[in-house]
Amino acid sequence: MNDVNSLTAVRLEKRAALEAAGLRPYGGAFPVSGDVGDVRAAFAEGKAVSVAGRVTARRDMGKSHFLDVSDHSGRLQVYLQDKAIGEDGIALYDRLDIGDFIGVEGECFTTKTGEPSVKATRFVILSKSLHPLPEKWHGLQDIEARHRQRYLDLISNEHARDIFRKRFAIIREIRTFFEERGFLEVETPMMQAVAGGAAATPFETHHNALGLDLYLRIAPELYLKRLLVGGFTKVFELNRNFRNEGVSRRHNPEFTMLEAYWAYADFEMMAELVEDLVCRVAERVCGGLKIEHKDAEGNVTRVINLQRPWRRARYGDLVEGAEPGWFARDASARRTRALELGLDISHCVEDYEVTQHVFEKLVEEKTVDPCFVTHCPKELIPLAKTNPDDPNALDVFELIMNGQEIAPGYSELNDPVIQRARLTEQSGGEQHKIDEEFLQALEYGMPPAGGMGMGIDRLVMLLTGADSIREVILFPHLKPRADA
Repeated sequence: MNDVNSLTAVRLEKRAALEAAGLRPYGGAFPVSGDVGDVRAAFAEGKAVSVAGRVTARRDMGKSHFLDVSDHSGRLQVYLQDKAIGEDGIALYDRLDIGDFIGVEGECFTTKTGEPSVKATRFVILSKSLHPLPEKWHGLQDIEARHRQRYLDLISNEHARDIFRKRFAIIREIRTFFEERGFLEVETPMMQAVAGGAAATPFETHHNALGLDLYLRIAPELYLKRLLVGGFTKVFELNRNFRNEGVSRRHNPEFTMLEAYWAYADFEMMAELVEDLVCRVAERVCGGLKIEHKDAEGNVTRVINLQRPWRRARYGDLVEGAEPGWFARDASARRTRALELGLDISHCVEDYEVTQHVFEKLVEEKTVDPCFVTHCPKELIPLAKTNPDDPNALDVFELIMNGQEIAPGYSELNDPVIQRARLTEQSGGEQHKIDEEFLQALEYGMPPAGGMGMGIDRLVMLLTGADSIREVILFPHLKPRADA
């Protein structure tokens, strides 16, 4: 820490020297020819350019100096010659540190070693960095520091930059996919009077002017269905949801979801839509349908095969295949067996929840390639239609791969009488937990429809090979630092 403090003190002295010389250590606008990568891509010998970025390397050779200037798009070498930049330029160069932002004007040329470079005729300092950057080759080694100080991680870690470039491209491709199919992108409230559309603990807030308790949304579903009632036939929303629950490798209290609703469709049509979507995104953003996951040393540990068609299997068949004779047992025997499997089953867990725990451990966690799990028990999803041939099952799918759920989809329940009964049962009879406005909208008539949701963070994890949700969220939620 003392070494860091002494280095910062030196940089502060250089900052003061700049000000004493009448130079601004934090400059203003500097028009550029493009991002660093754009300038490099359009490189032409003798071309006049202006470029700006962070100094990430410097090499001194007598009266000649070389700097690497970088931004998110790449790196470009800058050549400074004492004779060309003059005494003022030399004095400014002496006060530069790695990490400073500079602006450079000059001409493109290629060095004897074949390196595209800019020969500077003028340069200015745009921002003085007061702290040393992480080492170029090692970056931030502390994983929590990487997440807490994401800006430093992005400076020094090309892999992190690549993950987020892919994330942004994935979201852009999702939007294009739905727009090409006639879906409208909509926005629904993030503060809601009733936290509905999912079973989760919400964050609570209060609106002073209205004297109203509100909740940050746990899902947008009930508002999106109101739009089907209102006459829109295809809608989607890329939304932020909030759930006041645990933080883990796969959970963050604030996360991104895609939800889409399609009038006159059903769960099977939504499954086809999801399959089309994920395959298109994988091909256009990740370059193919085989996604490699690697360990820290770069060794391939898992390959996810997205080749079509994807497997479809009924929930009960998968459970029975993993644990033969499961449904022939009575509830007490199932609970005993679940405990033998090491599952944490409390005395108040319902029988269908015991089966769900077994499904998650023996089926979901072991499934690598995509599988649509269909006809789930009716107790699990109160907003989906019952299967006409099996009153104990629903017309739904849960897409699982890479050991986790990626996307659920339903034939949406549009019978207001049954929907009210389901929500009442789910709420335990507590009327204030029931969204009466949604039920009233449903009573005006909602067309039959298919709906789906998809966890964008989990999809990005899948397609980039990230092993933690914190690797794909720019600023994940963390506990306060112990020394804060």
